[in-house]
Amino acid sequence: MKLDKIVFVDEELEKCFNELPESDPIKKGIIRAIRNIEENAWVGRNVKKELIPKTLIDKYRITSLWIYDLPNGWRLLYSVVGVEIELIAVVLDWMDHKDYERLFGF
Repeated sequence: MKLDKIVFVDEELEKCFNELPESDPIKKGIIRAIRNIEENAWVGRNVKKELIPKTLIDKYRITSLWIYDLPNGWRLLYSVVGVEIELIAVVLDWMDHKDYERLFGF
């Protein structure tokens, strides 16, 4: 399903993204992820509702979580939300594998 738009969860995260050097493989991976998510909201791996970390639910008030693999073991976390008839993906964060494992308790 094609999205109406994709946004960062807040200005701080968008600023961090914009400050990454253009040559950074993570930035290139995020750009590729955004393009792929815009074309197909379900391109990432869906996290079952009962496995969504409580910290993310409390912080972002999300009911869905998707994971998109980035280069070098990094992960992009996003949620798909419906606003009336508009479908929007919200980039929540990206993190290295160590932080990803810590967040999910692996």
